[in-house]
Amino acid sequence: MNDRYNPDFDPAGIEGGVDTNALPWLRIPQAPGPRLKPLRASGETGMISAVVGLDAGTSLGPLVHLGAADLLVLSGRMRHTQEPLGAILETGTWGYIPANSRIEGLSVEAETELLMNLHGPVAFLETDSQSVASVLTSLDVQAAARHAGLTLVPNTLAECMRPRPFPTAAVPLAIADDEAARLLLAAEETAADADTTDPHFVDTRAMEFSPVPANPDFGRKILRVSEETGHVSMIFRHNGVAGPHHHLGAADFMVLSGRIGYRAGPPEGYGRGVWFYEPAGARHDSTRRLGDEDLIYTANIYGPIQFDDGPGTPISAVMSWMQYKAAAADAGHPLVANVFDSDASVLAWSPLGSHTAASTG
Repeated sequence: MNDRYNPDFDPAGIEGGVDTNALPWLRIPQAPGPRLKPLRASGETGMISAVVGLDAGTSLGPLVHLGAADLLVLSGRMRHTQEPLGAILETGTWGYIPANSRIEGLSVEAETELLMNLHGPVAFLETDSQSVASVLTSLDVQAAARHAGLTLVPNTLAECMRPRPFPTAAVPLAIADDEAARLLLAAEETAADADTTDPHFVDTRAMEFSPVPANPDFGRKILRVSEETGHVSMIFRHNGVAGPHHHLGAADFMVLSGRIGYRAGPPEGYGRGVWFYEPAGARHDSTRRLGDEDLIYTANIYGPIQFDDGPGTPISAVMSWMQYKAAAADAGHPLVANVFDSDASVLAWSPLGSHTAASTG
């Protein structure tokens, strides 16, 4: 049965990934303030994946997330100025912002780079905090990438078959530097005591990797599990070999440490800053660490993963949000919430243009 899913899927080259260090920064008019390295933009769902850069001294907001968003601060420091909530978002902070959330303001204290997934458009507001100045959509990102001569990561198995040129105006991320990468993955004893009261965010450096019972060479920091969508977000330490599996739902990853040996990739594998998107139906017969450095990457998993012992063999296991939620409970990981019923930053537009708290229950 398994070999019928995608028997012709034999892509060449980097397949569904891109080295973010090889991308230039783009300024997109619909997103005033940030600069972007666009990675993926879906015309079907409206989802945008990008590395976002913010210069020190920048003030951002107010804005409204019309779709949900998740982010990891790769480097830098900024302050979420929403009251009565407040948070310092610095290297290693992961956050989830539900749809219809209003961000009153962000103050960038040091040059900051974020890995972001926007699951819908973002509306940037005028200084009156009511009028819409611009709306960033996936179509805007697609148009900006075409204008710059960039090829976005494919969204489907069929698109993975196409040849993909790469840009030459390379601008490495801050984490291309060894010390910056070390700060991102600092052990819990070196994590700063950030003054964080905002429930949307968690300092991933203050979490320990929990072992995976089936493979002691693997460890994970489970960050969010959605019972509504089945989405799971985590940071994964992959020091062993992952056996044959199908991605029944899509997934995306960014390598933060080490090198990963990947189907159709070069013998030396892919290193820090490479971002991958696995379209639904993608198959891996083996994924492994190369070298001695810990292989650590972000992982957003948008559906179950099915394991077997090779093409045509019976299914041996299926990992879904239910198993990950149980694993988080066993590890004592404090999952970031999916809805925030008492959070006044989750807002809806009224007919008169004012904002009132919306129920998310």
